[in-house]
Amino acid sequence: MAETMRQTVAAILKSIERYNPANLHTLERYVEMQSKENTYDLEANLAVLKLYQFNPENFNPDITCQILLKALTNFPHTDFTLCKCLLLESVVENETISQIKYLADILEQCDFAQFWNRVHQMPELCNRINGFHDSIRKFVCHVVGITFQTIDKNNLSNLLGGIDDITLKHWVKKYGWRDEGDLIFIANQDENIKTKNITEKIEFEHLAPLMTIL
Repeated sequence: MAETMRQTVAAILKSIERYNPANLHTLERYVEMQSKENTYDLEANLAVLKLYQFNPENFNPDITCQILLKALTNFPHTDFTLCKCLLLESVVENETISQIKYLADILEQCDFAQFWNRVHQMPELCNRINGFHDSIRKFVCHVVGITFQTIDKNNLSNLLGGIDDITLKHWVKKYGWRDEGDLIFIANQDENIKTKNITEKIEFEHLAPLMTIL
């Protein structure tokens, strides 16, 4: 059934039918399927938001929230910005959508402690997106991987949402990091910094016109 839905949506997106509001119900069901099955289709979700833009009377705040939360799970890509640009000004004033926008802002700033604090305050919203927390943790690990050489184990646990030791070991193993007691060794960042020797070659004839001016 899921595969049939994907094929149906793919056919819609390849034609002018993507702008037909009669297909909105199918596309909305596809968004809900993504939330439940931990799949993601940015093009389809953008098509939904575009239809809401053209047909504001059909706007569905619940589906919109799911689309925005799914976009968050694909950080550091710019999916959320693309989705946000399709929202009408009146839609942005929706309280729940404003909360999700705030989540995006602090996530982009890598304020992970504040991000998880807000997420834990809205469990019903975020838990509707299967795999939401782990998708965010992948982004956290990406940032940690390019920022730290070693990191305190408790600090890493908090950055990943206050996870327990068993879950922390899973993420450490997943990214090939090394447990060194109270510290987690991430990487030797010196190896990622390559110095470059820059040599400029200037011919005398190129300088001659400047010398005559001086």
